[in-house]
Amino acid sequence: MFDASFAPAPGTHATASQRELEPLREAGAFEALVREIGEDGACEVRAVFWGDTSARLELFRTLAFGQHRGRIAREAHSLKSTARTFGYLRLATLAMRLEGTADRLDDAEFGDLLQQMDAAFTAAKAQEPQA
Repeated sequence: MFDASFAPAPGTHATASQRELEPLREAGAFEALVREIGEDGACEVRAVFWGDTSARLELFRTLAFGQHRGRIAREAHSLKSTARTFGYLRLATLAMRLEGTADRLDDAEFGDLLQQMDAAFTAAKAQEPQA
């Protein structure tokens, strides 16, 4: 369902043009989830995803990056997995990048990545009519 071949290598910075090439979402991912668990279940799980993701992004901003790199990497792993479930490719790719580079990023790179994740989350949510 998910192909991260378009993601920049860990530790590299995506330019604006590279970010524009990353698809925001995988067409049909939510519909596949609906087929698996039904529309009500899929909508409920997606509502939990929105709340959990918002809280997780806020957590990233409140944790001291230098002291909590391991926790940040684990939270990014969870975010990557749930974003993939709903087909939010850009958000999943950014979370995967954070997961894989949390031990090497400096504060500025971490802040840039968080801004990209916030933008991807906002854009993904804006595409959902029921969000």
